[in-house]
Amino acid sequence: MLSLAKWNAYYRLTRLDKPIGIWLLMWPTLWGLLIAGLGKPDLHVMLVFVLGTVLMRSAGCALNDIADRHWDGAVARTRLRPLATGEISVKEAYLVAMGLALLAFMLVCTLGWQVVAWSVPALFLAVSYPYTKRFLAIPQAYLGVAFGFGIPMTFVALQGQVPALAWWLLLANVSWSVAYDTAYAMVDRADDLKVGIRS
Repeated sequence: MLSLAKWNAYYRLTRLDKPIGIWLLMWPTLWGLLIAGLGKPDLHVMLVFVLGTVLMRSAGCALNDIADRHWDGAVARTRLRPLATGEISVKEAYLVAMGLALLAFMLVCTLGWQVVAWSVPALFLAVSYPYTKRFLAIPQAYLGVAFGFGIPMTFVALQGQVPALAWWLLLANVSWSVAYDTAYAMVDRADDLKVGIRS
């Protein structure tokens, strides 16, 4: 049986203690649901996307910490993360991420093959984002695509197509993400320059 300390470590690994990240991922998805659903999206579709957003954001946080485990200890804001402190092993973090992603996939499977097909690039974006800081000068733009990919998926789920409006919404989300994530990244600027991460 897991101890309370271990549950707390998993809670922090998945950033459920910091729900603003859930909202930053949820808002674009809700925009897509409301617009694609003409103000009245199907309740089942909405529940799948809301729960899927929470699950995939939590899985993404675990994957991000796996990717950054060698640097997080050197950055003031992240030095107490469970992987950086050794409270959770890399294997445990992978199991958490895979378990959460599998649950999200099971939910998506209830929406039909087209949405399942669109979930593949969405998963790729989520898994690859943490590594973009190694080679992209503006990983915030990649984050914007990853965080906004629920927009075209909602249109597929509710309309069976991805109209131009969905892509404009995604572009707007990329611009918004670059703005807020750049401001957020400035907190770590001095430490990131020392360790060579381009965030």
